[in-house]
Amino acid sequence: MDGESKSIVGSVIVSIGTITAAIGSTPTNYLKTSVRDDLSVIGNVLQATGNGIDAEADGTLLRAVGKEITASGNVVVFSGLILDLRKESSYKLFVVGNLLQALGLGVNVGEAIELTPFPGQSENIVGSITQIIGNTMQAIGWSEALESIRENENKQKKFGYFYDDHLESSDDQSESELLVATGSWIQAIGSVISVIGAIKEGTEAN
Repeated sequence: MDGESKSIVGSVIVSIGTITAAIGSTPTNYLKTSVRDDLSVIGNVLQATGNGIDAEADGTLLRAVGKEITASGNVVVFSGLILDLRKESSYKLFVVGNLLQALGLGVNVGEAIELTPFPGQSENIVGSITQIIGNTMQAIGWSEALESIRENENKQKKFGYFYDDHLESSDDQSESELLVATGSWIQAIGSVISVIGAIKEGTEAN
């Protein structure tokens, strides 16, 4: 498989992964929580695999480093999903994982901007920036969920558990869940734009 093919295949796998993870993060009555969790796991595994393949495509060292950082972020999120951890610890991993993905994408944006204009460049840049926005929103959403857990634990320690606290906690959770889901779909849209850029670049190269 040549460099251009690796870039296209990697981008397509990443896109499938982001869409799968976005479905898993979306609150719905049609899917059980366990099924949604499985989709999130599969989605992040696909993203890590796709970024790993894309990192081997022709390009600068900086490009490869950016892809590897993004892949490491997927692995961190994946770890938070499959390891038997307290909810608070898992949320911390989700925050770190999404920030790593955003960092890796940021490295790739900086690298792409510095290059001589090429077919698909604008799509690659716009797609990566869109994904950065999505990952950042997810990190914020998980941070809010983490803060909600801590606040609820403090209330339980001080006053005991009240029904009103449960309602407030549920509202906070739904808000953070919505933020994570929205960020996931924005990331998915960005990944599709990046696929278009990779196809344009690969087609022109051939």
